[in-house]
Formats: sequence, structure tokens, C-alpha cells
Amino acid sequence: MTAPRHWIARGLAALLLASAPLLALAQPLLSPAELAVRLADPQLRIIDIRPREGAAGYDGGHLPGALSAPYERWRGPDENPGALPDSGQISALVRSLGIDATTPVAVVYEGGDATEFGAAARVYWTLKAVGLPQLSILNGGMKAWRGAGEPVTTQLRPVAPTTYAAQWDPRLIATQEEVAQAIGRQRLIDARPAPFFRGETKHPAARAPGTLVGAKNVEHDVWFIRGSATMQSSVELRRIAQQQGIGQAQPTVSFCNTGHWAATNWFVLSEVLGQPDVKLYPESMVGWSRAERPMDHVPSRLQQFWMQLKEAAVSM
Repeated sequence: MTAPRHWIARGLAALLLASAPLLALAQPLLSPAELAVRLADPQLRIIDIRPREGAAGYDGGHLPGALSAPYERWRGPDENPGALPDSGQISALVRSLGIDATTPVAVVYEGGDATEFGAAARVYWTLKAVGLPQLSILNGGMKAWRGAGEPVTTQLRPVAPTTYAAQWDPRLIATQEEVAQAIGRQRLIDARPAPFFRGETKHPAARAPGTLVGAKNVEHDVWFIRGSATMQSSVELRRIAQQQGIGQAQPTVSFCNTGHWAATNWFVLSEVLGQPDVKLYPESMVGWSRAERPMDHVPSRLQQFWMQLKEAAVSM
């Protein structure tokens, strides 16, 4: 009997992996089939960023060998969630996951919508920004993995901690001062839904609605197959970038409310399309507005008062 073609392809991929294990995760996006053939690599670390509990949580079923590191562990405090954790905190987290500079890492999220991909992209960016080069994201997350009929387990995998010391790479990080200097000189991309960009709503931790002066709005979900958390092919992503007017490489700062949705735009431009000099502004509009920096599309005081009343009514 002739073996099915996908099993033959998987076998060939496994042979390639065995011959070059450290290059196993050289591509930023992996399909379920592409990640499945890498499960046998003992060096691979699969980082599951979902909550531990719940039907869609890590404890309810995860990839074989996956390690739990929920998204909030990679974030800043509630009042400024996009802020970078200190290097000691990130170092301890990375070490506990058995990761060092030679470790291939795949980031896994649930896959319910494009916003969930943003969490994976932010963790990917964080890992790259502390010096880890061999990174990928499971395209479509756990939803795509289950849909492909790939194995799921509840077994835990012990790993030995490393001694890795994280150091932030300034080439990937736009500080508030750098953003101020970039206004009018560099491309500023706001990844938020249009009502945020237009100043019609704001993040609860932001001091005022609005956007960076001169920014262009490219919503984070334009890169996905409609209604899913699965990113389009690289060919289609390149076409979308051209359509959005950001297909040509130039110095770019990606931002949103807290550096979450912005991580998706950074990921596409930097990692998939290979544009150089693309930075993420991690604190984004929460940090910017709290510093009372100049902004575009800021409503009048009366308009902001009515917005606050609506926010209070929703929270009651």
C-alpha cells in the first residue's frame, strides 16, 4: 500500500530536522504539520502562553512537551501593561523554561481570534529582544493544532533550568524619547481598531484617547484569514502590506495601546516580510498619554467627559 503523501512529506521533514536540528525553527510561522515533525527534537521548547485553567487552558490539554508560561508573566503592571518587565524577571522566566541562546522555541496560543495571535507575537518579540534567535509561532494556535488531528496531552515535561541572562536589545525597542524623535521622520503605525485611532474610545489605563502625531492606522487583524487566528501566506501578506501602503521598507515604529496588537504588525513587517529597522513601542498609547505627550485626534474635554460617563456605565 502506498503511504499517504502527507506522511511521506512528514518523514522527509523529520530527516531534515535530524540533520540540522538547530535550524529547525528558522521560519517565523509554523503550520501544525511543520511543528509536529519537530516534536522529537529534545532541544525544542514549546511555550504555551494560555492560562493554566479552563477548557481552553494548558491543564485541559496541550502539545506534547509544551511548557506553561501564561501571557501575563511576560507583561508589565496593570497600570501600564505594555511596560517591559525588568531583565531579572525575564531572565528568571526564560531560565525556568530551560531556554538559552541555542534553544529553538515555538510559541503556542489558543487561536480563537487575531487578538490572541497578538499575545504570541508579543512573547515572540520579547524573546527576540532578549537575545534569543530561533523562534517561531504556531500559526492558528491550539485551534489549528486540534483541527489538524495532531496529538494533545495533559502530561507535564520537566526541564532543567539554564543560566541565561537576558539583556534587552535596543535595536528592537522604541523608547518614548525615540518615538518623540521619530514623529515626522519615520513611519508610525497604529495597530488598533479604527475607533481607538480616531479618538472615539481609549484603553482604561490611558489618560486620554488619540494617537501619535502623524501615525497611519493599519489594524492588526488585516493579516489573517477572515474570522480566524491563522495568518495568511507570505505572498498574501506582502500583497496586503502593499495595499496598506507599508510594503516598502523604511524605519518604522509599531504601536497600539499596550504593545499587544502592535506586536502583530511588527511580526509581519520584520519577521515575515523581512523589513529592516522595525521597532515596537512597548508601552504604546497608555505610556504615551500618561506622559502627556502631544497627540492627534484628541477629543474635546466635553467629548472626553461623555466618554468617561459611558465607560463608567459599562463597568457598573
